[in-house]
Amino acid sequence: MPSTNGRDETRLIRAGARAGEPVARTVGPPVQKGSTVLLPDAASLYDDTSLLTYGRQGLSAQAALRAALAELEHAEDVTLYPSGLSALTGALLAVLKAGDELLVTDAIYKPTRRFCDHVLKRFGVGIRYFDPREAPETLIGGASAATRAILMESPGSLTFEMQDVGRVAALARERRILSLVDNTWGAGYLYKPLDHGADISLQALTKYVGGHSDIFMGSAAVNDPKLVRALEDGIHNLGWSVSGDDAYQMVRGLRTLPTRLARHGESGLAVAAWLAQQPGVVRVLHPALPGNPDHELWKRDYSGACGLFALALSPGPEAAVNAFLDELTLFGLGFSWGGFESLAVSCDPQFKVRKFKRDYGGPLVRLHIGLEHPDDLIADLRRGLDVYAARIG
Repeated sequence: MPSTNGRDETRLIRAGARAGEPVARTVGPPVQKGSTVLLPDAASLYDDTSLLTYGRQGLSAQAALRAALAELEHAEDVTLYPSGLSALTGALLAVLKAGDELLVTDAIYKPTRRFCDHVLKRFGVGIRYFDPREAPETLIGGASAATRAILMESPGSLTFEMQDVGRVAALARERRILSLVDNTWGAGYLYKPLDHGADISLQALTKYVGGHSDIFMGSAAVNDPKLVRALEDGIHNLGWSVSGDDAYQMVRGLRTLPTRLARHGESGLAVAAWLAQQPGVVRVLHPALPGNPDHELWKRDYSGACGLFALALSPGPEAAVNAFLDELTLFGLGFSWGGFESLAVSCDPQFKVRKFKRDYGGPLVRLHIGLEHPDDLIADLRRGLDVYAARIG
Protein backbone atom coordinates (compact mmCIF):
# COMPACT_ATOMS: atom_id res chain seq x y z
CA MET A 1 0.00 0.00 0.00
CA PRO A 2 1.44 3.43 -0.91
CA SER A 3 2.59 5.68 1.91
CA THR A 4 0.37 8.59 2.96
CA ASN A 5 2.99 10.19 5.22
CA GLY A 6 3.74 13.77 4.19
CA ARG A 7 3.06 15.72 1.07
CA ASP A 8 4.05 14.69 -2.46
CA GLU A 9 7.38 16.57 -2.34
CA THR A 10 8.42 14.64 0.77
CA ARG A 11 7.11 11.26 -0.29
CA LEU A 12 8.84 11.47 -3.70
CA ILE A 13 12.22 11.92 -2.02
CA ARG A 14 11.84 8.47 -0.42
CA ALA A 15 9.70 6.69 -2.97
CA GLY A 16 11.17 3.50 -4.37
CA ALA A 17 13.97 3.22 -1.82
CA ARG A 18 12.78 -0.25 -0.73
CA ALA A 19 15.38 -0.30 2.04
CA GLY A 20 15.95 -3.66 3.63
CA GLU A 21 14.47 -5.75 0.83
CA PRO A 22 16.73 -8.50 -0.56
CA VAL A 23 18.46 -7.85 -3.88
CA ALA A 24 17.84 -10.45 -6.59
CA ARG A 25 20.88 -12.63 -7.20
CA THR A 26 22.46 -12.27 -10.65
CA VAL A 27 25.65 -13.69 -12.19
CA GLY A 28 27.27 -10.24 -12.10
CA PRO A 29 27.62 -7.97 -9.05
CA PRO A 30 24.99 -5.30 -8.38
CA VAL A 31 25.91 -1.78 -9.47
CA GLN A 32 25.24 0.81 -6.79
CA LYS A 33 25.17 4.48 -7.74
CA GLY A 34 25.64 6.90 -4.90
CA SER A 35 27.92 9.49 -3.38
CA THR A 36 26.17 9.59 -0.01
CA VAL A 37 26.37 6.52 2.21
CA LEU A 38 23.74 6.47 4.96
CA LEU A 39 25.22 5.46 8.29
CA PRO A 40 23.33 3.55 10.99
CA ASP A 41 23.69 6.09 13.80
CA ALA A 42 25.27 9.39 14.80
CA ALA A 43 28.27 7.73 16.44
CA SER A 44 29.27 6.26 13.09
CA LEU A 45 29.58 9.64 11.37
CA TYR A 46 33.11 10.24 12.68
CA ASP A 47 34.13 6.68 13.40
CA ASP A 48 37.48 6.30 11.65
CA THR A 49 37.20 2.53 11.88
CA SER A 50 34.07 2.53 9.72
CA LEU A 51 34.72 0.61 6.50
CA LEU A 52 32.58 2.79 4.27
CA THR A 53 31.44 6.37 4.82
CA TYR A 54 31.40 7.83 1.30
CA GLY A 55 30.60 6.46 -2.13
CA ARG A 56 33.97 7.47 -3.55
CA GLN A 57 35.52 4.66 -1.52
CA GLY A 58 33.69 2.18 -3.77
CA LEU A 59 30.43 0.32 -3.42
CA SER A 60 29.29 -3.18 -4.45
CA ALA A 61 30.74 -3.47 -7.96
CA GLN A 62 34.07 -1.94 -6.94
CA ALA A 63 34.28 -4.33 -3.99
CA ALA A 64 33.55 -7.28 -6.28
CA LEU A 65 36.30 -6.21 -8.69
CA ARG A 66 38.83 -5.75 -5.91
CA ALA A 67 38.04 -9.19 -4.54
CA ALA A 68 38.29 -10.80 -7.98
CA LEU A 69 41.60 -9.12 -8.75
CA ALA A 70 42.97 -10.17 -5.36
CA GLU A 71 42.10 -13.75 -6.28
CA LEU A 72 43.80 -13.35 -9.65
CA GLU A 73 46.98 -11.73 -8.31
CA HIS A 74 47.23 -13.85 -5.11
CA ALA A 75 47.04 -10.58 -3.18
CA GLU A 76 45.86 -9.54 0.25
CA ASP A 77 44.22 -6.45 -1.23
CA VAL A 78 43.91 -4.47 -4.45
CA THR A 79 43.34 -0.75 -4.90
CA LEU A 80 41.62 0.65 -7.98
CA TYR A 81 42.56 3.74 -9.97
CA PRO A 82 40.81 5.64 -12.78
CA SER A 83 43.51 4.67 -15.33
CA GLY A 84 46.56 2.49 -15.73
CA LEU A 85 48.84 5.51 -15.50
CA SER A 86 47.20 6.67 -12.27
CA ALA A 87 47.88 3.22 -10.80
CA LEU A 88 51.57 3.75 -11.49
CA THR A 89 51.64 7.36 -10.32
CA GLY A 90 49.42 6.67 -7.32
CA ALA A 91 51.56 3.79 -6.09
CA LEU A 92 54.74 5.83 -6.48
CA LEU A 93 53.26 8.80 -4.61
CA ALA A 94 52.12 6.45 -1.84
CA VAL A 95 55.58 5.03 -1.11
CA LEU A 96 57.97 7.87 -1.98
CA LYS A 97 58.85 11.14 -0.26
CA ALA A 98 61.24 14.04 -0.86
CA GLY A 99 64.84 12.88 -0.60
CA ASP A 100 64.11 9.32 -1.74
CA GLU A 101 65.62 7.83 -4.88
CA LEU A 102 63.68 5.71 -7.37
CA LEU A 103 65.42 3.31 -9.76
CA VAL A 104 63.44 2.95 -13.00
CA THR A 105 63.96 0.63 -15.95
CA ASP A 106 64.97 2.59 -19.03
CA ALA A 107 62.33 0.63 -20.96
CA ILE A 108 59.47 2.00 -18.87
CA TYR A 109 56.10 3.02 -20.37
CA LYS A 110 56.53 6.54 -21.76
CA PRO A 111 53.81 8.29 -19.68
CA THR A 112 55.28 6.81 -16.49
CA ARG A 113 58.67 8.19 -17.48
CA ARG A 114 57.09 11.59 -18.06
CA PHE A 115 55.62 11.51 -14.54
CA CYS A 116 58.98 10.58 -13.04
CA ASP A 117 60.84 13.32 -14.90
CA HIS A 118 58.32 16.13 -14.60
CA VAL A 119 56.50 15.48 -11.34
CA LEU A 120 58.51 13.31 -8.95
CA LYS A 121 61.73 15.24 -9.61
CA ARG A 122 59.90 18.50 -8.96
CA PHE A 123 58.93 17.23 -5.52
CA GLY A 124 62.45 16.18 -4.58
CA VAL A 125 62.51 12.50 -5.54
CA GLY A 126 65.71 11.45 -7.30
CA ILE A 127 65.23 9.41 -10.49
CA ARG A 128 67.89 7.09 -11.86
CA TYR A 129 67.26 4.95 -14.96
CA PHE A 130 68.91 1.57 -15.29
CA ASP A 131 69.63 -0.63 -18.28
CA PRO A 132 66.88 -3.30 -18.48
CA ARG A 133 69.63 -5.78 -19.37
CA GLU A 134 71.53 -5.03 -16.14
CA ALA A 135 72.13 -8.04 -13.91
CA PRO A 136 70.13 -8.03 -10.65
CA GLU A 137 73.31 -8.10 -8.54
CA THR A 138 74.73 -5.10 -10.39
CA LEU A 139 71.46 -3.22 -10.18
CA ILE A 140 70.97 -3.64 -6.43
CA GLY A 141 74.69 -3.26 -5.79
CA GLY A 142 74.48 0.20 -7.36
CA ALA A 143 71.60 1.33 -5.16
CA SER A 144 72.37 4.23 -2.86
CA ALA A 145 71.42 4.80 0.78
CA ALA A 146 68.57 6.98 -0.51
CA THR A 147 67.11 4.30 -2.80
CA ARG A 148 63.60 3.61 -1.61
CA ALA A 149 62.08 1.70 -4.53
CA ILE A 150 62.74 0.01 -7.87
CA LEU A 151 60.22 0.22 -10.70
CA MET A 152 60.40 -2.60 -13.25
CA GLU A 153 58.40 -3.41 -16.37
CA SER A 154 58.85 -6.89 -17.73
CA PRO A 155 58.72 -7.27 -20.66
CA GLY A 156 59.74 -3.65 -21.24
CA SER A 157 57.66 -1.28 -23.31
CA LEU A 158 58.44 -1.35 -27.04
CA THR A 159 61.66 -3.38 -26.76
CA PHE A 160 60.45 -6.32 -24.62
CA GLU A 161 63.46 -6.98 -22.42
CA MET A 162 62.68 -9.40 -19.57
CA GLN A 163 63.92 -8.90 -16.04
CA ASP A 164 64.45 -11.49 -13.36
CA VAL A 165 61.85 -9.93 -11.09
CA GLY A 166 62.18 -12.58 -8.40
CA ARG A 167 65.93 -12.14 -8.06
CA VAL A 168 65.71 -8.34 -8.10
CA ALA A 169 62.93 -8.39 -5.50
CA ALA A 170 64.85 -10.74 -3.19
CA LEU A 171 68.02 -8.65 -3.33
CA ALA A 172 66.03 -5.43 -2.91
CA ARG A 173 64.27 -6.74 0.19
CA GLU A 174 67.65 -7.38 1.83
CA ARG A 175 68.34 -3.65 1.39
CA ARG A 176 64.81 -2.61 2.53
CA ILE A 177 64.06 -1.40 -1.00
CA LEU A 178 60.54 -1.81 -2.36
CA SER A 179 60.02 -3.54 -5.70
CA LEU A 180 57.20 -2.43 -8.02
CA VAL A 181 56.34 -4.14 -11.31
CA ASP A 182 54.23 -2.91 -14.20
CA ASN A 183 52.67 -6.26 -15.10
CA THR A 184 50.25 -5.12 -17.81
CA TRP A 185 51.76 -7.54 -20.38
CA GLY A 186 51.17 -10.46 -18.01
CA ALA A 187 47.74 -9.11 -16.97
CA GLY A 188 47.96 -10.79 -13.56
CA TYR A 189 47.14 -14.07 -15.28
CA LEU A 190 50.21 -15.01 -17.33
CA TYR A 191 52.53 -13.78 -14.59
CA LYS A 192 51.99 -13.07 -10.89
CA PRO A 193 54.70 -10.74 -9.52
CA LEU A 194 53.64 -11.14 -5.88
CA ASP A 195 54.31 -14.87 -6.12
CA HIS A 196 57.86 -13.98 -7.17
CA GLY A 197 58.47 -11.66 -4.22
CA ALA A 198 57.57 -8.27 -5.68
CA ASP A 199 55.98 -5.83 -3.23
CA ILE A 200 53.51 -4.16 -5.59
CA SER A 201 52.01 -5.58 -8.80
CA LEU A 202 50.62 -2.88 -11.08
CA GLN A 203 48.62 -3.16 -14.26
CA ALA A 204 46.56 -1.09 -16.64
CA LEU A 205 43.22 -2.86 -16.49
CA THR A 206 42.40 -0.73 -19.53
CA LYS A 207 44.31 -3.26 -21.61
CA TYR A 208 43.57 -6.98 -21.33
CA VAL A 209 41.21 -7.04 -18.36
CA GLY A 210 38.87 -4.53 -20.01
CA GLY A 211 39.57 -6.20 -23.34
CA HIS A 212 37.46 -3.98 -25.58
CA SER A 213 39.36 -0.66 -25.80
CA ASP A 214 36.47 1.28 -24.30
CA ILE A 215 37.22 1.75 -20.60
CA PHE A 216 40.02 3.11 -18.38
CA MET A 217 41.20 1.69 -15.05
CA GLY A 218 44.30 0.54 -13.21
CA SER A 219 45.12 -1.56 -10.16
CA ALA A 220 47.79 -2.11 -7.53
CA ALA A 221 47.96 -5.48 -5.76
CA VAL A 222 49.86 -5.98 -2.50
CA ASN A 223 50.23 -8.38 0.42
CA ASP A 224 51.94 -6.25 3.09
CA PRO A 225 49.28 -4.67 5.39
CA LYS A 226 51.39 -1.49 5.67
CA LEU A 227 51.37 -1.12 1.88
CA VAL A 228 47.65 -1.82 1.79
CA ARG A 229 47.11 1.14 4.13
CA ALA A 230 49.58 3.37 2.27
CA LEU A 231 47.86 2.76 -1.08
CA GLU A 232 44.38 3.26 0.36
CA ASP A 233 45.46 6.48 2.08
CA GLY A 234 46.91 7.67 -1.22
CA ILE A 235 43.62 7.04 -3.01
CA HIS A 236 41.64 8.90 -0.36
CA ASN A 237 44.05 11.83 -0.09
CA LEU A 238 44.21 12.40 -3.84
CA GLY A 239 40.45 12.04 -4.29
CA TRP A 240 40.54 9.34 -6.95
CA SER A 241 37.64 6.98 -7.58
CA VAL A 242 36.22 4.63 -10.19
CA SER A 243 32.54 4.30 -11.04
CA GLY A 244 30.38 1.29 -10.37
CA ASP A 245 29.56 0.95 -14.06
CA ASP A 246 33.26 0.85 -14.99
CA ALA A 247 34.01 -1.64 -12.23
CA TYR A 248 31.19 -3.86 -13.47
CA GLN A 249 32.65 -3.85 -16.99
CA MET A 250 36.04 -4.84 -15.61
CA VAL A 251 34.50 -7.73 -13.66
CA ARG A 252 32.82 -8.79 -16.88
CA GLY A 253 36.15 -8.63 -18.72
CA LEU A 254 37.82 -10.81 -16.10
CA ARG A 255 35.38 -13.64 -16.82
CA THR A 256 36.75 -14.11 -20.34
CA LEU A 257 40.37 -13.03 -19.72
CA PRO A 258 41.90 -16.55 -19.90
CA THR A 259 40.03 -17.39 -23.12
CA ARG A 260 40.95 -14.12 -24.82
CA LEU A 261 44.59 -14.22 -23.71
CA ALA A 262 44.98 -17.75 -25.05
CA ARG A 263 43.81 -16.59 -28.48
CA HIS A 264 45.95 -13.44 -28.38
CA GLY A 265 48.99 -15.46 -27.39
CA GLU A 266 48.52 -18.23 -29.93
CA SER A 267 47.88 -15.84 -32.81
CA GLY A 268 50.69 -13.55 -31.70
CA LEU A 269 53.23 -16.36 -31.76
CA ALA A 270 52.00 -17.53 -35.17
CA VAL A 271 52.42 -14.05 -36.64
CA ALA A 272 55.77 -13.53 -34.88
CA ALA A 273 57.14 -16.85 -36.20
CA TRP A 274 56.06 -15.93 -39.73
CA LEU A 275 57.64 -12.48 -39.50
CA ALA A 276 60.92 -13.98 -38.26
CA GLN A 277 61.23 -15.81 -41.59
CA GLN A 278 60.62 -12.78 -43.84
CA PRO A 279 63.60 -11.24 -45.66
CA GLY A 280 62.44 -7.69 -44.89
CA VAL A 281 62.48 -8.33 -41.13
CA VAL A 282 65.79 -8.13 -39.27
CA ARG A 283 64.53 -9.51 -35.97
CA VAL A 284 61.41 -10.10 -33.90
CA LEU A 285 61.33 -9.01 -30.26
CA HIS A 286 59.02 -11.50 -28.55
CA PRO A 287 60.17 -13.26 -25.33
CA ALA A 288 57.99 -16.29 -26.00
CA LEU A 289 59.59 -16.88 -29.39
CA PRO A 290 62.33 -19.55 -29.25
CA GLY A 291 65.71 -17.99 -29.90
CA ASN A 292 64.83 -14.72 -28.19
CA PRO A 293 67.53 -13.70 -25.65
CA ASP A 294 64.96 -13.81 -22.81
CA HIS A 295 63.09 -16.92 -23.88
CA GLU A 296 64.35 -19.11 -21.05
CA LEU A 297 63.41 -16.52 -18.43
CA TRP A 298 59.94 -16.19 -19.96
CA LYS A 299 59.59 -19.97 -20.08
CA ARG A 300 60.56 -20.28 -16.43
CA ASP A 301 58.23 -17.61 -15.02
CA TYR A 302 55.27 -17.18 -17.38
CA SER A 303 52.33 -19.46 -18.10
CA GLY A 304 51.78 -18.00 -21.58
CA ALA A 305 52.11 -14.95 -23.80
CA CYS A 306 49.88 -12.10 -24.83
CA GLY A 307 49.62 -10.57 -28.30
CA LEU A 308 52.09 -7.68 -27.96
CA PHE A 309 55.57 -7.73 -29.51
CA ALA A 310 57.80 -5.77 -31.88
CA LEU A 311 59.74 -6.31 -35.10
CA ALA A 312 62.74 -4.57 -36.59
CA LEU A 313 62.45 -3.87 -40.30
CA SER A 314 65.40 -3.76 -42.67
CA PRO A 315 67.14 -0.36 -42.49
CA GLY A 316 65.05 2.33 -44.13
CA PRO A 317 63.83 5.92 -43.71
CA GLU A 318 60.85 7.05 -41.65
CA ALA A 319 58.86 7.66 -44.84
CA ALA A 320 59.17 3.98 -45.75
CA VAL A 321 58.05 2.92 -42.25
CA ASN A 322 55.02 5.19 -42.58
CA ALA A 323 54.25 3.68 -45.99
CA PHE A 324 54.38 0.20 -44.43
CA LEU A 325 51.94 1.25 -41.69
CA ASP A 326 49.64 3.10 -44.06
CA GLU A 327 49.32 0.02 -46.27
CA LEU A 328 47.87 -2.05 -43.42
CA THR A 329 44.10 -2.40 -43.42
CA LEU A 330 43.45 -4.85 -40.56
CA PHE A 331 45.88 -3.19 -38.16
CA GLY A 332 44.63 0.08 -36.74
CA LEU A 333 47.25 2.76 -36.17
CA GLY A 334 46.80 3.64 -32.53
CA PHE A 335 48.33 3.53 -29.07
CA SER A 336 47.17 1.34 -26.20
CA TRP A 337 46.54 -2.36 -26.80
CA GLY A 338 44.92 -5.36 -25.16
CA GLY A 339 41.57 -5.00 -26.91
CA PHE A 340 40.01 -7.34 -29.44
CA GLU A 341 41.54 -5.49 -32.38
CA SER A 342 45.01 -5.55 -33.93
CA LEU A 343 47.13 -2.39 -33.76
CA ALA A 344 50.48 -1.11 -35.01
CA VAL A 345 52.70 1.86 -34.13
CA SER A 346 56.21 2.94 -35.06
CA CYS A 347 58.57 2.96 -32.06
CA ASP A 348 61.69 4.91 -32.95
CA PRO A 349 60.32 8.41 -32.11
CA GLN A 350 59.95 7.27 -28.49
CA PHE A 351 63.59 6.20 -28.13
CA LYS A 352 64.94 9.76 -28.07
CA VAL A 353 64.46 10.03 -24.30
CA ARG A 354 66.12 6.72 -23.45
CA LYS A 355 69.45 6.77 -21.66
CA PHE A 356 70.72 3.44 -22.98
CA LYS A 357 70.69 3.47 -26.79
CA ARG A 358 70.62 0.23 -28.78
CA ASP A 359 70.81 -0.63 -32.43
CA TYR A 360 68.04 -3.07 -33.30
CA GLY A 361 69.20 -3.40 -36.91
CA GLY A 362 66.46 -1.21 -38.37
CA PRO A 363 63.35 0.76 -37.43
CA LEU A 364 61.10 -0.85 -34.83
CA VAL A 365 57.35 -1.39 -35.19
CA ARG A 366 55.18 -2.62 -32.34
CA LEU A 367 52.25 -4.90 -33.12
CA HIS A 368 49.30 -5.95 -31.03
CA ILE A 369 47.73 -9.11 -32.40
CA GLY A 370 44.00 -9.08 -31.78
CA LEU A 371 41.32 -11.70 -32.20
CA GLU A 372 41.21 -11.67 -36.00
CA HIS A 373 42.30 -14.82 -37.84
CA PRO A 374 46.13 -14.87 -37.94
CA ASP A 375 46.19 -15.84 -41.63
CA ASP A 376 44.36 -12.64 -42.49
CA LEU A 377 46.76 -10.59 -40.36
CA ILE A 378 49.74 -12.26 -42.05
CA ALA A 379 48.31 -11.41 -45.48
CA ASP A 380 47.91 -7.79 -44.36
CA LEU A 381 51.50 -7.64 -43.13
CA ARG A 382 52.68 -9.24 -46.38
CA ARG A 383 51.22 -6.32 -48.33
CA GLY A 384 52.84 -3.86 -45.96
CA LEU A 385 56.26 -5.52 -46.22
CA ASP A 386 56.03 -5.49 -50.01
CA VAL A 387 55.38 -1.76 -49.97
CA TYR A 388 58.24 -1.25 -47.56
CA ALA A 389 60.63 -3.27 -49.74
CA ALA A 390 59.66 -1.20 -52.78
CA ARG A 391 60.30 2.05 -50.89
CA ILE A 392 63.78 1.10 -49.72
CA GLY A 393 64.73 -0.31 -53.12
